Amino acid sequence: MRDAKAAVRNGDVFLIDQDVIAEDAIELGFDIGDELLGVLADLLEETSLNHYAGAHPPQKSYKGEIEGLELLPFVVDSPRFKCRVYFKFAFSGGSLWLVSLHQDRPTKESS
Repeated sequence: MRDAKAAVRNGDVFLIDQDVIAEDAIELGFDIGDELLGVLADLLEETSLNHYAGAHPPQKSYKGEIEGLELLPFVVDSPRFKCRVYFKFAFSGGSLWLVSLHQDRPTKESS
């Protein structure tokens, strides 16, 4: 988490599927152009390893830019958005690669 926070502080953040992230940002009520780094900084401050929402070991990405990197998903209660927020990223070479950031969409359990 410390490395992810440093990447955000340094502005070393890249988006995978920018259009999808932009649509989800609109639903949450923020502008990715102006507010993304602040949103990520807030979410990372609120997040601990207890918020990890992925597999053990983490899944690996198949997306070109981050192929083979571990995907790190988290779900955290966000005071800023007043809801549970899901965000997933990969980390490489001092850069954070944002894959998802949206209101948590829990999967429905089958009965």
